[in-house]
Amino acid sequence: MKTAIIGASGYSGEELIRLLAQHPKAELCAVTSRTLAGEKVIDHLPKLSHLLGSLKFTESDLKAIAQDNSIQTVFLALPHGVASEYAVELYKSGKTIIDLSADFRLKSHKTYEKYYGKFHPAPELLSAAPYVLPEISNPKWKDSNIIACPGCYPTSILIPLIPLFKSDLIKAEQLVINSYSGVSGAGKTVSEELLFSKINENIKAYSLPNHRHISEIQEQLDKASFKDVKLQFCPHLAPISRGIHTTIVVPAKSSIKQIYNSWNKCYTNAPFVNILASGEFPQTHHVVGTNRIDFSAVFDKKTENLIITSVIDNLLKGASGQAIQIFNKKFGFPETMGLN
Repeated sequence: MKTAIIGASGYSGEELIRLLAQHPKAELCAVTSRTLAGEKVIDHLPKLSHLLGSLKFTESDLKAIAQDNSIQTVFLALPHGVASEYAVELYKSGKTIIDLSADFRLKSHKTYEKYYGKFHPAPELLSAAPYVLPEISNPKWKDSNIIACPGCYPTSILIPLIPLFKSDLIKAEQLVINSYSGVSGAGKTVSEELLFSKINENIKAYSLPNHRHISEIQEQLDKASFKDVKLQFCPHLAPISRGIHTTIVVPAKSSIKQIYNSWNKCYTNAPFVNILASGEFPQTHHVVGTNRIDFSAVFDKKTENLIITSVIDNLLKGASGQAIQIFNKKFGFPETMGLN
C-alpha cells in the first residue's frame, strides 16, 4: 500500500519514516518537509540507508499528493492548525488520512478554540474523524477515511482508566494525574528552556492548571463514565530523551481484584498492553523503543484511593507507533505488523 508522510522532519515524522520503511505491506513513496525539501532522507536518517535508497524530502505540495491516485494513505505529522488545512483537500480526494496532530481529537470546535487559541480551520470534518485508541474504540471507526490519533499524555492515561469508568469501578471526582515526559515531547523546538544545561538534572511542571491535553482527556473520560469527571492534570518535563511516566490517583469503588478483572477482560487480545501485577511498578526504560504500554495499580487503605502508574514511549505508543497500529487495523493487517 503506497503511503505518504506530510511533515516528516519532526521526531514523530522520523519515527513514521523508520516504521513505514520497514513495514512489509507499506511502500513509502512521498516524504515532505518544507525545511528539508530536496535533501536525501538518508542524510538525516543514515541508519535507514539500506531501506530508503535515493528517497528525498519534497515540498509539501498538497495538490500533487491529493491528485496522485497511487497514494492511498497519508500520515499528517504536522502542528495543530496546519494539519486540518491539509486534511480538507486530502479528504475530498478519497485518501485515508491518519492525523497525529490535535486538530481532530476534539468533537467541539468551541473546545478546540478555547484550548488552542484559534478558530478551527475545518470544523466540518470534526464529526467525520473518529478518535481512535485501537485497543478500545468501537470498530466502526474503520469505516472512516480520516482518523484522529490520541495525544501522548492522554494515551498513558486513557488506556488504564476508560475500562474502569465504563465498569463504574472508580469515582468521577478528585481525579489527580501527574505525568512526566521526556524532552522529545516538545518536538524540535529551538528554545532556551530546552537547552541541555536547563534540562539536565532538572524536573519542572509546566502549563498548570490548564494544559491543552486536559480537553482531550476530559472529553474521553466524560464519555466513558457518562458524567462530568473532575480531574487535575499536572504535566512535568523530565531529564530524559523520550518516555512518559504517569501516576493517577483516583477514589476507588471496588477491590483491586475487580480492577484487574476489568483490565484483563478488556485487554485479553491487546498485544501492546502489558498489565503488571499489583505492587510491580512500570519503568520508562522498559518501554522506550516499543509500542507498548505497561501499567499496574495498588490500593491505599488509608485514603481508599486507587493509585495507577503507567509508562509509554511518547514517540511510539504516544504518536507514530500508534498511528501504524491504527493503519494495520484499518486495512486488516496483523496489528503488530511492522511494530515488533
